[in-house]
Amino acid sequence: MHPTQLFIGELRPLPQSGRPSGIFKTPVCAPVSIAETGFAGDQQADLRVHGGPEKAVHLYPADHYPRLAAAFPEVAAQLVPGSLGENISVAGLDEHAVRIGETFALGSAVLQLCQPRNPCWKIDERFGVDGMAALIAREQLTGWYFRVCQPGLADNGTPLRSLGAPPQAPTLYAAMHSWQAHRPDPAQLEQLAATPGIARHWQAKIEQRLAWLRAYPAALPTPVASFHPRPATD
Repeated sequence: MHPTQLFIGELRPLPQSGRPSGIFKTPVCAPVSIAETGFAGDQQADLRVHGGPEKAVHLYPADHYPRLAAAFPEVAAQLVPGSLGENISVAGLDEHAVRIGETFALGSAVLQLCQPRNPCWKIDERFGVDGMAALIAREQLTGWYFRVCQPGLADNGTPLRSLGAPPQAPTLYAAMHSWQAHRPDPAQLEQLAATPGIARHWQAKIEQRLAWLRAYPAALPTPVASFHPRPATD
């Protein structure tokens, strides 16, 4: 079991572009209700890429922050749990230790890990640095999203307790490695796409890539986008 820190946030403008973002979080100060769409009181700005039932709750491993601080010492003091927009922070749990489709109890809620987070340019703007989102993606320090299988209540310090994962489900790290590989093993991609609990949108992308790789076995594949760069119009 892993004690948690829990966070929610309202929309605030980013410091340079003024674009609204839900990345700015504060600790919850009372038990928070967790519904199918996430924590009560938590907001997301761009619902095309954030929020929804399969991105309802974001967990970021607390143990990644020292690595980010070492890479970006000029903002090390700002790199604390909650600052990357996560709803849940835990120590002692990372992408190597969790599996696609694994379920967890958090208070009276039940959450299911269904996909990694894809970092975006808003992380760089939030901290006023270049390259943090790219490093998070490259080093696979992404954290992950949960869907909510059973609504409930939780509070700061509530333990996150694993309820188990589907048989032979890959770790999140292995899943990301297979997905982002230059020319992945089709059998591994097929197994990943078939993993119970995987996010449907990610599953569809994997199946599309698998079909292309099988149709064009000698062609040079297009690299998988591992993070969202700043739009050219901004």
